[in-house]
Amino acid sequence: MNPRTVVSYFFTFIGAIIIFSTGYLIGQSPNAPIRLFRETAATTTGGDQFDPFWEVWDLVHERYLRQPVDDTALIEGAIDGMLATLDDPHTRYLSPDDQQAAQESMDGEFQGIGAEVQDVDGAITVVTPIDGSPAQEAGIQPGDILRESDGVPLTGMDVTEAAALVRGPAGTTVSLVVERDGELLNIDIVRDVIKLATVRGEVLEEGIAYVRLSRFGNNTGEELDDLLSELLAENPTGLILDLRRNPGGSLDTTVDIADQFLDGGLVLVERFGDGETRPFEVDDDGLAQHIPLVVLIDEGSASASEVLAGAIQDRGRGIIIGQVSFGKGTVQTWHTLSNDGGVRVTIAEWLTPAESSIDQIGLTPDYYIPLPEPVEGEELEDTQLQAAIDFLQGETIISIPPEPNLQSE
Repeated sequence: MNPRTVVSYFFTFIGAIIIFSTGYLIGQSPNAPIRLFRETAATTTGGDQFDPFWEVWDLVHERYLRQPVDDTALIEGAIDGMLATLDDPHTRYLSPDDQQAAQESMDGEFQGIGAEVQDVDGAITVVTPIDGSPAQEAGIQPGDILRESDGVPLTGMDVTEAAALVRGPAGTTVSLVVERDGELLNIDIVRDVIKLATVRGEVLEEGIAYVRLSRFGNNTGEELDDLLSELLAENPTGLILDLRRNPGGSLDTTVDIADQFLDGGLVLVERFGDGETRPFEVDDDGLAQHIPLVVLIDEGSASASEVLAGAIQDRGRGIIIGQVSFGKGTVQTWHTLSNDGGVRVTIAEWLTPAESSIDQIGLTPDYYIPLPEPVEGEELEDTQLQAAIDFLQGETIISIPPEPNLQSE
């Protein structure tokens, strides 16, 4: 196929996705946006807008020193550059390898160190390490900045490219330079197969059910249903839902899980760029609708975990204990491309049932409870979990809000 035909196809496809991405709501086939875009492109874009691109394309192929050039890399670079102009860290292109890794993650298994990362002002920043992962065992924390991977600087790199350098086959070692509170740390991590059992729990000795939900994967709803049936059969006096360091996941899964705790009604509202809104509601058929409930969140609770915690808080279903959450208040949809790569596109922002936006702000807990600073050689006391237990036992707990950042004039 002629390179220009290939590139034209990619740009047409990506343009169609961005313009018609909300078509997923009404079940359009993958081909429909392409057909619509091609029929209207002549009247909406003008034929000469791509001329500078083709001029550069020809110049590179005709005059660039090191030939032959990689057409696939040029095409993917052009897509990356186009999406980068949107200045949205959550809208990005995924190479075929990255798309496969993302799908494996949602399906519950992949190979790497096990950490959720995102681009924050050009810095590859850890949202949260995954429970039981090599990253967590090595001490990686939310907010850590990955500066180097095996000697390759990551700062300013596209987040998918950086993640690909950190990922790798199980049993291999990656050497990271991590910035934490202005200090650089050298951390070697042996990669492993990351199995994402997303739900675990038990009935604590105080007679309170504890449920740890580490992410919202494709099987999380079924896992939670099974666990709640088991735990509630023991007649606990209350329930603690731990969403700390939960980076999020599928929105549909999140709504299904909210149905377990809410007695019907609104979970969230999506608001699109044209002002249109779409409410998400649940039925009155969950397993844990009336048991006293406390939700734990922290700075690693992001996206779908914030949706769930925000709905519980706004609906008065339970109280929130912990620290201010991450603050990801936008919704993305995924599209698979003809090269088996993908595009993740921000299509809407989400609002809590009270129509509050938490994007770049985060959820405010009802009770601020900090964790103590770690001391080498000593087990960290989980003051947040203890506060949740105390609250459910009717004891008074004291909120300790963070001190405001004072800036000198």
